[in-house]
Amino acid sequence: MQFTFLGTGDVRQVPVFGCDCAACLGAQQHSARRRTPSSALIRQGGETTLLDAGQCHLEEQFAPGELDRIFLTHFHMDHVQGLFALRWGMGAKIPVYCPPDEEGCDDLYRHPGLLAFQPFLRPFDPLPCGDLLFTPLPLIHSKITFGYLIEHQGFRLAYLTDTVGLPVETLHWLQQRKIDHLVLDCSYAPSDLPPRNHNDISLALALHQQLAPQQTWLTHIGHEVDNWLAENALPPGVAAACDGLTLQL
Repeated sequence: MQFTFLGTGDVRQVPVFGCDCAACLGAQQHSARRRTPSSALIRQGGETTLLDAGQCHLEEQFAPGELDRIFLTHFHMDHVQGLFALRWGMGAKIPVYCPPDEEGCDDLYRHPGLLAFQPFLRPFDPLPCGDLLFTPLPLIHSKITFGYLIEHQGFRLAYLTDTVGLPVETLHWLQQRKIDHLVLDCSYAPSDLPPRNHNDISLALALHQQLAPQQTWLTHIGHEVDNWLAENALPPGVAAACDGLTLQL
């Protein structure tokens, strides 16, 4: 299985418009330091699965028929904005799987175009897709949000963004399983104030310890985190992902 981080930034992305902090200035000068909206791509068995659609111009990144399916974590704009142009394309329908959010985003449900929205996913109810098995996992966010446990021949990758901590049932469910790779929301640097809607470094590292994966990858990263990482080291088994990073799993 090939897993690619298409984007690893939070809603503001990096560089943040108008910001002159070290991380943002560095991203302006070096494209490799930029962070675009968080999303990922899975290629396995000749099939391609998109995790979230916040990347703009998806219609330019993928050929007609290349995307076999799309899984959405939730309907905030930075996770679905790429669908608005893609839907008016031509060709085969693209199945879209999502949490039970009756509102969706704007008019995507009313005018889906070539997007074939599937029946709402149910928490902890696994869905086989080709060679992969996707299990939706409830997260804690300001909109109904699912993470996903993705399994293939005994290998397990948990994709958990956007969230601040984990619901007790999700935490306990994951603790009963061996996680090989954990992709985890981390938008903020450590702070004395409790984080809202997204993990900070302290909470992300606590979840890493509780779930004990072989490797944790931080994503949905804000510029404060990049500034913190410039002066602090992450513990063994934890790394900050970057846009374009591909894992051969």
